Amino acid sequence: MSLLRPPARWTRTLDAAGVADPALRADYGAQRGAVLRYKPEAYLAVRLLVPAELVPHVVVATAFMHRTDELLDSAEPVPRRRETFGAWDREVRAALAGGPKSDDPLVRALAHSCAGLPSLGEHVTAFLGTALTDLDFSGFGTEADYQAYVDAYSLPAVLVVASVLTPVTPTMRTVCRAWVDGGQRLDFVTDLAEDLAADRLMIPQETLKAFAVTRDDLAAARDTPAVRALLTHLLDLSEASLAEGRALAELPPPATRPMVRAMLGLDDLTARAARAKGAALLRAGARPSVPSALRLLLREMRAR
Repeated sequence: MSLLRPPARWTRTLDAAGVADPALRADYGAQRGAVLRYKPEAYLAVRLLVPAELVPHVVVATAFMHRTDELLDSAEPVPRRRETFGAWDREVRAALAGGPKSDDPLVRALAHSCAGLPSLGEHVTAFLGTALTDLDFSGFGTEADYQAYVDAYSLPAVLVVASVLTPVTPTMRTVCRAWVDGGQRLDFVTDLAEDLAADRLMIPQETLKAFAVTRDDLAAARDTPAVRALLTHLLDLSEASLAEGRALAELPPPATRPMVRAMLGLDDLTARAARAKGAALLRAGARPSVPSALRLLLREMRAR
């Protein structure tokens, strides 16, 4: 089916979310198309597991995060990216503050969602205030540097979408922080090959020194006892934090728990796939198998 003619189920989600204006419905439809193109598996999970009245808001929050990541991670020189992000930051903040109507469909849809979900607007603004942490990233010297990155960038980023699914209470933030820590470290391990190819290394230098592993060892994909011990250590740390974050499954309202449980479950599947791959992670990343991921989604769909 053409993305220009969305299915009846999408139309019903817009009705359930109270999006009545035809132009605004088109704005949301454009974000649906964007998410379908770059992350179809995420869209599928949202459609299967999230209550209809929240689906358009999750979609627009996801599209906003993707657009912001693209601006920060583009191939342009850093000064140009900083300038582009500054213009984006000002445009989004102005729209959320009720300023002149934006020419950007994403900004218009985001402003509408934030007007109905004030918590989303608060977390969008908070994330914009710390997003340059990623642009300014030049590597972690210590574990403390990594933890500061989680607090300044990773957690605010996750809370943008999470705030649509659940109230962000102090307890929820604490548990979510543990989950984000585990998930971020897991991403850094499974993306090692891709990051190294892009001349990025997300492992703290003090950790490399502790295991007597060099950047060259990782870039050359050397399968040595030291490299294997390093990867095992990183996955151990990740799984310990993910285990602490599993309490997150019981904190959201019952209607959105299936989606949260699915997110937690996908991290567990990814961690298992990474362990099974071992030092081969230095040549290619690890992802859950498609059958395993589908079984997880179908289980949560039945539970819903």
